[in-house]
Amino acid sequence: MAGLTAGGATPQSITVHGASRVLEISFSDGAHFRLPFELLRVFSPSAEVKGHGPGQETLQTGKREVGIVALEPVGNYAVRPIFSDGHETGIYTWAYLYELGAQQAERWAGYEARLAAAGVDRDAPMPPRGGAGCGGHG
Repeated sequence: MAGLTAGGATPQSITVHGASRVLEISFSDGAHFRLPFELLRVFSPSAEVKGHGPGQETLQTGKREVGIVALEPVGNYAVRPIFSDGHETGIYTWAYLYELGAQQAERWAGYEARLAAAGVDRDAPMPPRGGAGCGGHG
């Protein structure tokens, strides 16, 4: 399957918990993760968030209350969440979801460090996008 490493684990169940804002996912190797929607949104694999190369990332803020309004399958290798803030361009492969789950604490600590270095609060609204870019919602 595309999007998976050789012998990689595949999802056995995926549940969107709207009230607690958590995506719960269990994999074939027994791994089980509860990924907060905010984490998924902040670490979206989209070009709108990651940029088109190193150093072009857009620091995401104001996503604590973000919801997932739909979760669409992408072939047999990924899902595409539609977030309540309009962001819908991230395609999350099974391997990426597994990576986010396995590295959740480290990723979140890195995010908090980037916020501190930028002098912004996690709940600050996103600044308006200026100029031409990828378009869409940051």
